Amino acid sequence: MVSFLDKHVTAAFKEGFEFTDELGPLKVIHVYEPSVNLKAILVVDNVAAGPSIGGVRMAEDVSTKECFRLARAMTFKNAAAGLPHGGGKAVLYGNPKMPKENKQQLIRAMANALRQTEDYIFAPDMGTDEECMAWVKDEIGRVVGLPREIGGIPLDEIGATGWGLCHATEVALEFCDFKLQNSRIVIQGFGAVGKHAAKFLVQKGAVLVATSDSRGAIHNPNGLDVSKLIDIKSGGGQLGDYEDAVKLEREALIDIECEIWIPAARPDVINEVNVNHLNTRLVVEGANIP
Repeated sequence: MVSFLDKHVTAAFKEGFEFTDELGPLKVIHVYEPSVNLKAILVVDNVAAGPSIGGVRMAEDVSTKECFRLARAMTFKNAAAGLPHGGGKAVLYGNPKMPKENKQQLIRAMANALRQTEDYIFAPDMGTDEECMAWVKDEIGRVVGLPREIGGIPLDEIGATGWGLCHATEVALEFCDFKLQNSRIVIQGFGAVGKHAAKFLVQKGAVLVATSDSRGAIHNPNGLDVSKLIDIKSGGGQLGDYEDAVKLEREALIDIECEIWIPAARPDVINEVNVNHLNTRLVVEGANIP
C-alpha cells in the first residue's frame, strides 16, 4: 500500500526532476533568506564547455521552470557562439523598481548565498543592470557586465543587444522580398533591448509603429518618435505618457499589421493561442524563449 506521504514525496520528486535530460541541468538551487525577504533560484544547466554564465532576472512572477528554460537557452547560445562557457540563469523574486537600497540588499544577499557556487558567473538581465553587477563584484567578484567606471563594458548603456538585433534583422532581410527602408516595425518591450533595437533600426530607415512596456502599448501607423520615447522612459515615465499615439492593451500588439515584429521582453508572448494573430512578414527574436 502506498501511503499519503509516499504519494506526495513521489510527486515532489517528479516535480523536481521534470526538466532533466541528457544535457542537464547540473544543479538547481533555491535560495531563501527571510531576514531580507530573499527568494531566488539558480539553475546551472551545463558546464561541459566551461563555467556557466547567464543573467540575473528580477521579476515578481518568475518560476523554476522559466529559470530552467532560460538557462537551457544560454547553454545553446554560448555553444553556438563558441564561448568557453556553459549555460546558467538566476531569477530573483521582487519588483525591479523597488527602492534602490532594498534592491541592493537583496542582490548582495543573493551573491553571498551563492558565493561557493563557482560554476556560475553572474550577469545582468531583465530587471538588473550594470550597477547591480557592481554590487555582486563587491561581494564575490564572480560577475560580468560591469559599469564603465570599474572597467566593464556597459552593454545596456551602449545598446549592444539592440545593435545585435538590428544586425540580425539586416541579415534575415537578405532572404526576404522586402527591404528595411520604410518597413513598419512593432517591438514588444521597450526596455534595454527594445529601445536600442528601435533606435538602430529607425536610423537605418525603418518606422516604429507600435511598442509596449509593462503598463500598456501605444500605436501610431505613421510612426512613433523613438527619441521622445527614450526620453520619457529615461525620466521614469511610461509609454502611455507619449501623446501622439493610440493607447492599447499590451496583448493587442500582436494584431498590429507590420513587416517586422520583435518580441523583446518576457518569455512566451507568442503561443499557440495567439500565433495566428501575427500580421507580419518577419519575426526577429529579441527576447529569450519568446
